[in-house]
Amino acid sequence: MEESLEKRVAYSLNYNGKGSDFFGIIMVNWLLTVITLGFYYPWAKAKQLQYVYNSTSLNEDSFAFHGTGKEMFKGFLKAILVFLILYGVLFLCIVQQMPGLGLLVFYIGLIAILPIAIHGSYRYRMSRSSWRGIRFGYRGDRKEFTLLFFKWIFFTIITLGIYGPWMAMNMRNYLLGNVRFGDVEFQYDGDGAEYFALNIKGYLLTIVTLGIYSFWWQKELFEYYVNNLSLKRGDAKIYLNSTATAGGFFKLIVTNILLLVFTLGLAYAWVATRTIKFIFENIEAEGNINLDALTQTEENYKDATGEDLSDFLNLDTIM
Repeated sequence: MEESLEKRVAYSLNYNGKGSDFFGIIMVNWLLTVITLGFYYPWAKAKQLQYVYNSTSLNEDSFAFHGTGKEMFKGFLKAILVFLILYGVLFLCIVQQMPGLGLLVFYIGLIAILPIAIHGSYRYRMSRSSWRGIRFGYRGDRKEFTLLFFKWIFFTIITLGIYGPWMAMNMRNYLLGNVRFGDVEFQYDGDGAEYFALNIKGYLLTIVTLGIYSFWWQKELFEYYVNNLSLKRGDAKIYLNSTATAGGFFKLIVTNILLLVFTLGLAYAWVATRTIKFIFENIEAEGNINLDALTQTEENYKDATGEDLSDFLNLDTIM
């Protein structure tokens, strides 16, 4: 079967989830998590991810998440152990009247586990995701990523945060560049200088316009994230393009805030559903990769420790 198509075609990305269905899942998960004093959380997260994946489709075929609560529970226990050790060291230092040393060790420990959490989360999440039975995968090297992460952190600290945009793009280029979809490679071409300029412009104009420009800033950021991502299989490629507008972001954000405020947070399921739908409705995919010819190349990986560490560290935005 041909790897590429003779002509470029449009690929259909859709999200068909419903707020009411997602609300039911969230409520049951919340009740069981409370009753079990938090131990049900891994199963709750697995069910939410399974619902979101099954509701997302490419060319009318749904994605699937194969992770289980049992896998995540094992990682959950390891993550708890890591944080117990960190807090234990902090407590001992406070008892020994060395709170400064305790805080230093605690925050160094947190920074040290960040790249491990990010790497592990990508490796687990990708390997447990599939479409038409073709698994995703992540081929980044933990040692290599950890050394790069500390280098980027060092430059960000000594430049008082100025290097931050370069770090963000370097990390995105590395992580997404190591994602595989069968024998298809992801590629991200973000540039730190461009990202820095984009954020400086957005920040200044948002201040000058008393916040009004923030919706254009959000639109430009989304556009930069999407338009620099592509997929490659041999000489064939799929290009992504954002169609989002500032007006669309205004409607999404303002409506979401009002829903959360006037329902005291109960509308979260509808807010999440509206947001995911907005994302997929505003991404166009076009190219000449023959999706019917994809082959399986990625292995299963069932250690969810990185996934659970990233939860504790609130790293979902990186995923």
